[in-house]
Amino acid sequence: MASLLNSVPSIKLSNFSNKIPLRSSQISSPFYLSFSRRRLVVRATETDKESEVLKIKAQAPDKAPAAGGSSINQILGIKGAKQETDKWKIRVQLTKPVTWPPLVWGVVCGAAASGNFHWTPEDVAKSIVCMLMSGPFLTGYTQTINDWYDREIDAINEPYRPIPSGAISEQEVINQIWVLLLGGLGLAGILDVWAGHDFPTIFYLALGGSLLSYIYSAPPLKLKQNGWIGNFALGASYISLPWWAGQALFGTLTPDIIVLTLLYSVAGLGIAIVNDFKSIEGDRAMGLQSLPVAFGSEAAKWICVGAIDITQISVAGYLLGAGKPYYALALLGLIAPQVFFQFKYFLKDPVKYDVKYQASAQPFLILGLLVTALATSH
Repeated sequence: MASLLNSVPSIKLSNFSNKIPLRSSQISSPFYLSFSRRRLVVRATETDKESEVLKIKAQAPDKAPAAGGSSINQILGIKGAKQETDKWKIRVQLTKPVTWPPLVWGVVCGAAASGNFHWTPEDVAKSIVCMLMSGPFLTGYTQTINDWYDREIDAINEPYRPIPSGAISEQEVINQIWVLLLGGLGLAGILDVWAGHDFPTIFYLALGGSLLSYIYSAPPLKLKQNGWIGNFALGASYISLPWWAGQALFGTLTPDIIVLTLLYSVAGLGIAIVNDFKSIEGDRAMGLQSLPVAFGSEAAKWICVGAIDITQISVAGYLLGAGKPYYALALLGLIAPQVFFQFKYFLKDPVKYDVKYQASAQPFLILGLLVTALATSH
């Protein structure tokens, strides 16, 4: 889910420029005249940094690496995409539909955990609207605003992406951000009215998630600059928030569910680390402390799989302690194939096999989420 209140001034005032804004480190020192020797040192350091950026950028391809590219990859918003000129296809690409399913699944888990979902036309319609809010609208908003604030890094790592390549104008990107954000918040308000809430729980969840997505991507906080905080925020957005929305729609959020889903978000942290390996050079050049940059690729690989596996084992222990041994065993059974694919793909080469690993292992993780949701509903 995604971000609002503080986004209004930042998007409107700082992002209409057609030029990429300078980083604060590029602004001349106020002591320029008085401390000329310091000035020279700073300028030399900046030159070294710029040289590093230019060196990395020179190694980056000017167009999509896959010859011709894939139309399916383009629509899904993943690498190997076809270079597209159709603006609507580019707009969809920016929302990265490949990232919607975890949010949609989170709504399913929340509805299941509520114990009050019934296969009636009304409940099915409510859940579909909640999925549209969580996936295409607010996840689409999150991905678009992330690409907007990542345009400098993408100009280094993936200059053929829609924004740095100029395939879509900056004004069009900003318009899309607002449409998706306001559309998602509007759907949240409708769901609160539909559910008969006295307090607009779903609206405030959507608003809080939107704010979280904004401060994840945008300065000055830009949570993604810190590997631990940023990846946990991302994990919570993908696991906890849609679960809470689905459960609030059909039932009541309880403290134990909030704690359990936040614990599961540590596994989401591990999943988020998987995507950091492909951007190591750009992150290092831009000063972003992703975990692969901070700890090195080898250590970050084990932090990643440890966060995913230990979290799920802990949840299985919780279920066992709660007197639900069959659900605990089912969850452990779903962890085993994830470990197998970690050794087969991810730990061998996290860059080369990132997509193959996620396609192989993540279905078992999301099934584990449903097992946990069903366990808490009984």
